[in-house]
Amino acid sequence: MSVELLQVTIVAVIVIVVVNSVASRLGVAGPLLLVLVGVGISVLPMVPPILVQPQLILVGVLPPLLYSAAVSAPAIELRRDFGAISGMAVMLVVISSLVLGCFFSWAIPSLGFPLAVALGAILSPTDAVATSIVRKLGVPRRVVALLEGESLLNDATALVLLRTAIAATAASFSIWSTLGSFAWAVLSASVIGVIIGYLTLRARAWIDNSVANTAMGFTVPYLAYLPTEAVGGSGLVAAVAAGVVVGQGAIRWLTPEQRISDKLNWRTIEFVFEGAVFLIMGLELYGILESNRSSDGGLWRGMWIAAVALIILISVRAAYVAPLIRFHTWRVKKNARTRLSVHEDTREPARYERATRAMKRATRISPRGDAEQRAGKTRADIDYFEASPLTWKPTVIIVWAGMRGVVTLAAAQTLPRDTPERDLLVLVAFLVAAGSLLVQGLTLPALTRWLGLRDPGGDGLPREEIRELGKALRDEAATALGHGQIRRPDRTPLPADILSELAPATIDPLALTVGDPDPRSSEVRLAILVFMRQRLHQISKTGQYSTTAIRYVLDELDASELSVRLRLGNET
Repeated sequence: MSVELLQVTIVAVIVIVVVNSVASRLGVAGPLLLVLVGVGISVLPMVPPILVQPQLILVGVLPPLLYSAAVSAPAIELRRDFGAISGMAVMLVVISSLVLGCFFSWAIPSLGFPLAVALGAILSPTDAVATSIVRKLGVPRRVVALLEGESLLNDATALVLLRTAIAATAASFSIWSTLGSFAWAVLSASVIGVIIGYLTLRARAWIDNSVANTAMGFTVPYLAYLPTEAVGGSGLVAAVAAGVVVGQGAIRWLTPEQRISDKLNWRTIEFVFEGAVFLIMGLELYGILESNRSSDGGLWRGMWIAAVALIILISVRAAYVAPLIRFHTWRVKKNARTRLSVHEDTREPARYERATRAMKRATRISPRGDAEQRAGKTRADIDYFEASPLTWKPTVIIVWAGMRGVVTLAAAQTLPRDTPERDLLVLVAFLVAAGSLLVQGLTLPALTRWLGLRDPGGDGLPREEIRELGKALRDEAATALGHGQIRRPDRTPLPADILSELAPATIDPLALTVGDPDPRSSEVRLAILVFMRQRLHQISKTGQYSTTAIRYVLDELDASELSVRLRLGNET
């Protein structure tokens, strides 16, 4: 690394930190302010045109960013609304690409339809990084889950369409070839990502050294990305699949130290990389403008094409999402109530078998466990749908929050150098991405306030649910302790004299860092915390509590266990 590059990196990190700190004080989304700062820096006379290699973004930055988002993705909520998420992540991208392709083939006749569709595919996917703006507004968690799920999965659709459209410029277009390429890209990515995620979890469970374990964790998104790309799959989807597996398996396979370390490390990486991509978007403006200034039509041509394209994107999204959400709402309620009636009445085998087959087809979820557990999960799903209905107000937010970001700009720069009007296409991609971030991102807070959907607290935590879950775990731990069901890791009984001095009904395992200085007392507290975490893992499978509440209580248990282990080490 050269000294100049090192200096630029240090300055960039400082700018990201300062701008985000200022943005939080001003109540403005940090990514938006970073784009504006980057634009301001790019037009300074002493700053040369900046052009970042697209592979640096696609390979170096996006896999860890998407992996980090997938690790913290609300898996329970994504399962419940997977029908709507898949509809937006696949069909919406395809429809938007084709509609935009028709427009671009008219506005830029030299392109031809395949390249016009390629540009449409570049502009169609929403950006996972851009949804961070929505997350910080305190809108309903179900809306955030839908947007996160869409942005995590729609990159595969867009990139496969982009590859196919570019290939079609040199060969005849085949719908079956396109469908086959897409199916292979997603299937291979899903399989490889799941395998890598599981294997790295097992490997990390075997590695005792915390520093080595952290280093191993940093490699996971790239371990999933590289082999998937080598076999023609979508490396970004593989990184997402690995992240989901790691996020769900962490409670079982990782230690409290590893979970806390992972959370802090990936938050830091996400903070720096997320800020970097938005800053880069702004910094590249001057170079993109310069490359288009002397072209036919100048900058105005690119500006009006980008403005119309953004209007088309928003219009198509509104026309598609509104009926999709209405149909999805009707469908999930119908299927959930059908499942509940099936679980609660199994006395008619033929009816039960038919309804179960219909349920599997409709929800793509295979019932597991006994009937009572499945019925409990179904009741939890119904409660979730009724507590957070997707009425017209959340639908408006889902439509307006579909912003484009760095994926669009990076994908545009992967266009072959001999592409007709390449500089114009890159300019259009930049203007659409930056325009959607600035126009939609800056107006989104006012829109959420006007609709009455913004949480005044702004943290989005379900505090009542967290209190209820904590109390349930404390009650179970007290009961289990009273019946001698909590034991050491080697299954031997806990010290009887210490147990006799403890009042199970008054134990608060979430605050077990104080009390009797006897080391055996700390040992009891540690056993209680381990029991509670095991119960939390079982409860998380029922769907009774949200992913946010589960992870919040898990963080409390991990922090308490680390404190008790530290004290136990000092005492012994």
